Amino acid sequence: MDKKKITEGMQKVLEEKGKRKFKQSVEIIFNFRSIDFSKSENRLNLDIVLPKGKGAKSPKIAVVGDEGICKEVKNAGADLIILPMEIVSYAVKDKLTILANEYSILAQPNQMSIIAKNLGQYLGPRGKLPKPLIGNVKEAIEKAKKSVRIASKGKYLPTAQAFIGTEDMPINDLVDNAEVVYDSIKNKTTEGNIKSVYLKLTMSKPVKIA
Repeated sequence: MDKKKITEGMQKVLEEKGKRKFKQSVEIIFNFRSIDFSKSENRLNLDIVLPKGKGAKSPKIAVVGDEGICKEVKNAGADLIILPMEIVSYAVKDKLTILANEYSILAQPNQMSIIAKNLGQYLGPRGKLPKPLIGNVKEAIEKAKKSVRIASKGKYLPTAQAFIGTEDMPINDLVDNAEVVYDSIKNKTTEGNIKSVYLKLTMSKPVKIA
């Protein structure tokens, strides 16, 4: 997609932000043609790292791991550490709601099965199951803070929507994030199957850019 079109669309969207009592999200919306998302091979399930981050809405990071990794993940910027023996205590609605709404979750691979057993029924349908914590811990945490997930769900309608930042971010950063999301979607579905693309704020009208 022409970056100039994204920039012009973003300018129009931001002109409508007005004054709100909260910080609005900036979103990109895709409508597709000729794709049957009810077929598993066609469904979107993408984790995309936004190059300029999420602005004010960067999530907190929770890590599920044993005592041997606690110091390392804390120094790397984790906001919450859940030890294996504490997992069961999170299987209550109040804690699960906070975990799903406020955190991106990483976990040592050997903890994934116990998480699935105790928390999976709640976190799974919400797309919040932990990602395995492997490799460089600091890099994994930084990546988690900048990542968005786009997944087909519900009635598998031919549309997808993704968060790309907040209204107070520099416009060039929002454009860069939008471009990366577009390219990721294009690589999965092919450009010819993208029917239209819009940008919008939480409370604004959509602006068509393709």
